[in-house]
Amino acid sequence: MGKGDKRTLRGKIFKGSYGKTRPHHPKKKPAAKPVGRKS
Repeated sequence: MGKGDKRTLRGKIFKGSYGKTRPHHPKKKPAAKPVGRKS
């Protein structure tokens, strides 16, 4: 497993290919927005 393994995420990024391990539209993670505290 590694950059040479096209079945892994790292390998897919290295090869520039997409698949089950590396979908075209990855699910967006909820971004931690800085909350302004009210005084």
